[in-house]
Amino acid sequence: MAFEGLTGKLQAVMKRIGGRGKLSEQDVKEAMREVRLALLEADVNFLVAKDFVKRVTERCVGQEVSESLSPAQQVIKIVGEELTALMGGVSSRLTWSSSPVSVYMLCGLQGAGKTTFAGKLAMWTQKEGKKPLLVACDIYRPAAIRQLGVVAESVKAPLFERGTQDPVVTAKESVAYARDKGFDVVILDTAGRLQIDERLMDELSRIKAAARPQEILLTVDAMIGQESVNVADTFNKKLGIDGVILTKLDGDTRGGAALSIRAVTGKPIKFTGYSEKMDSIEPFHPDRMASRILGMGDMLSLIEKAQETFDQQEGDKLTTKLRNASFTLQDYLEQMQQMKKMGSLESILGMLPGAADKMKGVKIDNDAMKKPEAIIRSMTPEERRNPGVLNASRRRRIARGSGATVQDVNQVIRNFENARQMMKRMMGQNRFGRSRLRMPGL
Repeated sequence: MAFEGLTGKLQAVMKRIGGRGKLSEQDVKEAMREVRLALLEADVNFLVAKDFVKRVTERCVGQEVSESLSPAQQVIKIVGEELTALMGGVSSRLTWSSSPVSVYMLCGLQGAGKTTFAGKLAMWTQKEGKKPLLVACDIYRPAAIRQLGVVAESVKAPLFERGTQDPVVTAKESVAYARDKGFDVVILDTAGRLQIDERLMDELSRIKAAARPQEILLTVDAMIGQESVNVADTFNKKLGIDGVILTKLDGDTRGGAALSIRAVTGKPIKFTGYSEKMDSIEPFHPDRMASRILGMGDMLSLIEKAQETFDQQEGDKLTTKLRNASFTLQDYLEQMQQMKKMGSLESILGMLPGAADKMKGVKIDNDAMKKPEAIIRSMTPEERRNPGVLNASRRRRIARGSGATVQDVNQVIRNFENARQMMKRMMGQNRFGRSRLRMPGL
């Protein structure tokens, strides 16, 4: 996961100074040297890292100490504030055009994930109540139009394509088509190159002039590290981008791009992408990312994910079932499916305060729910409703049907019973006779 190495090193530095009642100027400078090394190892731009450490040091040395914070806590607070400022300070939201159609032009190098992100952006705008149109402006990469068609179908958004026609003409026609057909968002998936060249830039400039996009969004692969910052800087100078999309942050990336792009280009990071799934798109929040980097989690994003995923009516039904002691294996299966919609276990754990430190070195199995799901699906409706009928022969049949062992089946049933008991305890009544907790899911 992105920033894992940086988070571990920063936590080690903060832990080392945490036990001291007072920090001298020398203590601060030694700690900041280690912070600078950690930033450089995370592939943060050298000048950006140097300037960051300088600012933090100046604030820490001779700074008024809050009575409510220890010196070490004060340092952590300052580092968090400076990390937030480094990434832009405040969230930069996607802007909408005042005209009926908002056009967004995606650009970037080949392989950066533009086409996949086009689908993610279409789905995100749908959740915002918009009606998007995906436009194929990449006529060079083999099967590029077909790939965008598959993406469009997966997010239930229409595709506008004109084969190998000049992409500039296609872009212009798509805006007119959107206006006529009632689409209020146009997403242009432009061609990338293995390297930046004048022909690419000229074509992108002509598309920009023809389509007059509300925003030009540069898609950057976080996996290529520091080079992504150079790419962003070049595109910005030649095209004038409005924002950056960081993709593949779930990969083995050191995360330096997220900490360098804003400082180098002056352009904000608008979204991040974490996997190939169409719903794995998050607006970028500098303060929340800083909190994650420092190992403090990101509870706000976790809560928002839960609110997007869980249905309130289903939550009310679950509450009723728990009160009536009628929570079944079918309900248990449905709750697991809801949890999967929130993303990988690794990404969820990464949002929990302190989880990065406690889970260090532990391999997270993101497919951990597959076997329990297969086991429950191998049960009959009666068995799911009434686990009490699961005798030895039934358990052997379920194990054979799900490709598991009898021990696996027994473990799933034990986990189900433990979850049911735990939730019943959490549903304790207060003095007004109402439950203390309304649970939308496990």
